[in-house]
Amino acid sequence: MAQNKGNNERNRNDNGKMGNEEAGRLGGQATSKNHDKEFYQEIGQKGGEATSDSHDQDFYKEIGEKGGEATSDSHDKEFYQEIGKKGGEATSESHGREFYEEIGEKGGERRGNDNNS
Repeated sequence: MAQNKGNNERNRNDNGKMGNEEAGRLGGQATSKNHDKEFYQEIGQKGGEATSDSHDQDFYKEIGEKGGEATSDSHDKEFYQEIGKKGGEATSESHGREFYEEIGEKGGERRGNDNNS
């Protein structure tokens, strides 16, 4: 019988009160009805700034590695080819010839230094 209970009954604590999960879900629904995309962009920006103020470079390195590992577990070679192509196209649209000359020069210098080691 307990398996047929509705969502409201399932999300109640043993004392019959609303649980944290249910309260959070309902609060999120209410908030989404009252705010637009810009609101969420603004609070995301503020959250990102607060996070960057309280964490160092190692924190970002660690979460980047975890994200990269999770992504590589769920995507194949074609996925990376596609995002690389999109990134290259976006870069070419926003940078001029001087940018490519500069990065090519840096790459050549680096390669020359690596060969001299």
